[in-house]
Amino acid sequence: MKNGLQLFICLAILLSMVEADPEPLQDYCVADTKSPFFINGVPCIDPKLVVSSHFATSALAVRGKPSTLFGSNVTLTNTANLPGLNTMGLTLARIDLSGNGIVPPHSHPRASEVTICLDGTLLVGFVDTSGRLFTQQLRPGESFVFPKGLIHFLSNVDSMKPALAVSGLSSQNPGAQISSLAEFTSKPSIPDEILKKAFQVNGQDVSRIRKNLGG
Repeated sequence: MKNGLQLFICLAILLSMVEADPEPLQDYCVADTKSPFFINGVPCIDPKLVVSSHFATSALAVRGKPSTLFGSNVTLTNTANLPGLNTMGLTLARIDLSGNGIVPPHSHPRASEVTICLDGTLLVGFVDTSGRLFTQQLRPGESFVFPKGLIHFLSNVDSMKPALAVSGLSSQNPGAQISSLAEFTSKPSIPDEILKKAFQVNGQDVSRIRKNLGG
């Protein structure tokens, strides 16, 4: 019983230390993008050198060119194009989709996400850890939340017109892992036998998928 209690206390302490991003210790920490040091985040410039433009960006004002593979483009803010977001625990994203374009199933290991449809009609959804699918069709002005770490997607349901959305994510560096690319285009490759068993396909299927995804 004593060992079990000790284990529970240790686990509770460890879980209490797990946070998406550390809390800032000052009003702001504008990123010093020229610093040679590599740390968990970005060093700050001297607060006396901070100006209003450090907190503004036009990075999301320009339409991104959707890829030929998925028909989508995601433009993110970061400490290079918006240095004032350093230590703020957030990221903004502009999502451009061509007709029938998708942001394929993917996850953000370090962030939850809220998406707002600005133009067009989107089908969005996520799958929870019990395998349950939640979907919603969004029209301009409507929003949807994707829980942290869960696989989710966005799809433009109109085959003719482009769609536009903006997302906010609860981490300065949310990370993004597209499921299909992670599994079929990793370097080095996941062994064919693993993929064949996982997806219940044959070796030719694995080779074809890899080729189609550019792996």
